[in-house]
Amino acid sequence: MNGSDTNPRSQGPADLPETRVRAASDIPTAGWAARYAPPRVLPYIRLARFDRLIGFWTLVFPCWWSVALAAPGLTGWDELLAIAALFAAGAVVMRGAGCVINDIIDRDIDRKVARTALRPVASGEISVRAALVFLGVLLAIGLAILSVFNTFTIVLAASSLALVVAYPFMKRITYWPQAWLGLTMTFGALVGFAAVRGTLLPEAFLLYAGAFFWTLGYDTIYAYADVEDDKAAGAKTLAIWLGAGAKPWFTAFYTIAVALFAAMGVVAGLDWPFWPLLGAVYLFLLWQAWAVDLDDPADCMRKFRATRIFGWLLLAAIVAGQWARPD
Repeated sequence: MNGSDTNPRSQGPADLPETRVRAASDIPTAGWAARYAPPRVLPYIRLARFDRLIGFWTLVFPCWWSVALAAPGLTGWDELLAIAALFAAGAVVMRGAGCVINDIIDRDIDRKVARTALRPVASGEISVRAALVFLGVLLAIGLAILSVFNTFTIVLAASSLALVVAYPFMKRITYWPQAWLGLTMTFGALVGFAAVRGTLLPEAFLLYAGAFFWTLGYDTIYAYADVEDDKAAGAKTLAIWLGAGAKPWFTAFYTIAVALFAAMGVVAGLDWPFWPLLGAVYLFLLWQAWAVDLDDPADCMRKFRATRIFGWLLLAAIVAGQWARPD
């Protein structure tokens, strides 16, 4: 462990003007955490992103979609809602754990990116040692939540940790780290289905594949907010690789995603209300792809945060398609 780990305040943003760092920072300064959290707790809330919900939504929606998909006719509402609540709690905790892993591994890159330079580990507010202890606590809580499910679900969910740990390294070796994130963040599309059925069926894999292409789109939009700093820091992202010609790629990613969701609907036998709502899903994705101003980091962040609208629309489509089934 180097000196910056034992003296966490010895390092901070690297070669970035303070005014730019504070203006670009993604850390909320006026939210509930900033107002009410004890000063010693606040850095850990920020490290786990408990004060920012958009990452929670992108993690929990695949779980909820698959829970609904695995329950024809949505019978047993009490049990389904209980499972959905457990996945919500697990998503908060495991998203936090993923952020801690990411921030420990990426701390040197984060110091060179204005939006991330003030993150607690990058800025030295929390030492690597303290972050590792906090990570252990989060993983223990996640394991406790996971333990209530069947053995197949436990093994399946635990296997996703390999994807989580490997993800931060992808931006060092490939311009497609968003593809690895797609495998990681949407793994709940398999886990939620397994929690209800105790097995996996073709519709679960189609949902997972569709969610993968959805992630390629929204996370690349997110990456455009940092594209210049990422270039300077030596990081690789799909935003850098695509440059100014990204919007047709977004359209392709989202069209493939919706085609896979449609195939899922056919295989799962979802009834007619699924289809008009899936059309609304596609229209939303096309709006996100073409309305975003890739030269405006603030607009990229707005379009990225709007992703939760897509999540609710697809959930509504699956629920409606299941609800209307005659069986």
